[in-house]
Amino acid sequence: QVQLVESGGGLVQAGGSLRLSCAASGRTFSTYDMGWFRQPPGKEREFVAAISWSGDSTYYADSVKGRFSISRDNAKNTLYLQMNSLKPEDTAVYYCNAVRGWGLWIALFHSWGQGTQVTVSS
Repeated sequence: QVQLVESGGGLVQAGGSLRLSCAASGRTFSTYDMGWFRQPPGKEREFVAAISWSGDSTYYADSVKGRFSISRDNAKNTLYLQMNSLKPEDTAVYYCNAVRGWGLWIALFHSWGQGTQVTVSS
């Protein structure tokens, strides 16, 4: 299993931008389709975006489409999430994980990293 460490969160005003990173250990990172998930305060964790193992395909939840961009660098074992035009409803703890399959936007690994807090003020 790949170990994942998220970073890059912070406090930003509405309309601002942040770039999240997810550093993965292990040599198998490049073989997994990866995703970002988030858990807003008092709510369940939800899917945000996914990228195929090669980086050729991406998919976004409707709530972030056109504002967020997922990417990866397999040479650096790192996953990214560029978040633009942030809204207060984007406030959440953000996590990365592999996804179970393309089109199946469910986390593959049972264990999660510590996540990174994103807070968007209005």
